[in-house]
Amino acid sequence: MRKQAFNPYLPSWEYIPDGEPYVFGDRVYVYGSHDAYNGHVFCMGDYMCWSAPVDDLADWRCEGVIYPRVADPLNADGRMCLFAPDVTVGPDGRYYLYYVLDKASIVSVAVCDSPAGRYRFLGYVRYKDGTRLGERAGDEPQFDPGVLTEGNNVYLYTGFAGKGDETRHGAMVTVLAPDMLTIVEPPAFIVPGVEYAEGTTFEGHAFFEASSIRKCGDTYYFVYSSTPMHELCYATSKSPTSGFRYGGVIVSNCDLHIDTYKPANMPAAYGGNNHGSIVEIQGQWYIFYHRQTNGTWYSRQGCAEPIQIKPDGSISQVEITSCGLNGGPLQGVGEYPAHIACHLFTREEHIIVGKPGLPKIMQDGRDGDPEIGYVGSVVDGTTIGFKYFNCCGVKRIGVTTRGYADGIIDIKAAWDGPALASIQLAYTNVWQEYIADVDFPDGKQSLYLTYRGEGLSEGPLALKSIRLLTDTAS
Repeated sequence: MRKQAFNPYLPSWEYIPDGEPYVFGDRVYVYGSHDAYNGHVFCMGDYMCWSAPVDDLADWRCEGVIYPRVADPLNADGRMCLFAPDVTVGPDGRYYLYYVLDKASIVSVAVCDSPAGRYRFLGYVRYKDGTRLGERAGDEPQFDPGVLTEGNNVYLYTGFAGKGDETRHGAMVTVLAPDMLTIVEPPAFIVPGVEYAEGTTFEGHAFFEASSIRKCGDTYYFVYSSTPMHELCYATSKSPTSGFRYGGVIVSNCDLHIDTYKPANMPAAYGGNNHGSIVEIQGQWYIFYHRQTNGTWYSRQGCAEPIQIKPDGSISQVEITSCGLNGGPLQGVGEYPAHIACHLFTREEHIIVGKPGLPKIMQDGRDGDPEIGYVGSVVDGTTIGFKYFNCCGVKRIGVTTRGYADGIIDIKAAWDGPALASIQLAYTNVWQEYIADVDFPDGKQSLYLTYRGEGLSEGPLALKSIRLLTDTAS
């Protein structure tokens, strides 16, 4: 049986947010920043690269460190973090990595002869007189580079625009020479930040950060994180340097605005900042994004969903799911790790991650330990959701839990649906499976677990896995 693809698409102990996906040859490569489990700030690690065959998006391979944080001459002592990068193929056929250090306002560039080899520092984006972009009078600080090469033209998109800061105008594009460093056209603003969006098509979804650029046919798609942060939005133009108009939200990492299974204003997960882009893989377009884990902003994991670019060029918002790159629902039989839950919430709504005491996706061990993730800190009223399964004849469902909890888990096919079965839990400090008989509906189905009961501070309830069993399975 072929391995299935989940969200997150990388191992549960890997934290690669800000994913920029590209197809080079017969593989898809994802470049991103590198968080740590239990990290105290964003982007603490070196740049890693992961890749998968275009015809098997469940078979991800770690390409290792492609660029260490100390490789930049400005960061030889490692004091600064490597923020979100992007990669492009230059006119010379080599691969160029663009990035910004966390305490710098300039754009650094590294180069490699292969997509996932060891990149070496090349230089800084600069004007013809040698002044670095971001340091000339009137320049705005550079942030989150996205880059596109067409022929001998290299388009560099950057920017950050926070609420209340009128010194930041929005997203900008700078045109570079074929040497990948020298500016031939100075920065021009293409999408307004929140302080300059009133009266434009971007009002309510102004540019915040996370510039990314792709092209489909004759249309340029500028993908960015909007002021609400949890959204990845897009704008389109027939020109790479002007004329961008707001298109819509592609994905929200708390599933806000989606009203197909819940009220549109109800968050279904604990969201936060978002960053990613779109890519076409064997005729199917996907949006890559990230989610927050461990109850903080600083341990983010990459996810992906299939999208459709309609004949008119528009993209409708897609749901966050557990099956992402799988090409369809997961098989409705077998055991699944709890960390692939796409929905996690309590009775008290929270759009943004960070309030103490709420349930969270977490792991045992330290950062880097190959420990499979689970849902921890489960409290009364917690709902954990998985989407989707292709069910046929599911007659029993098992849950594996741990913790000093006195309560019941209700099994449902909708977050607000009736309990199809209930499981009484017992106090235990080791993982224990409980199985309930259930007449679960056939077809493409969601699976929701809602906990009712108490959890003691000595060992809060945690969910390790779920198991779907047919009447002939053991």
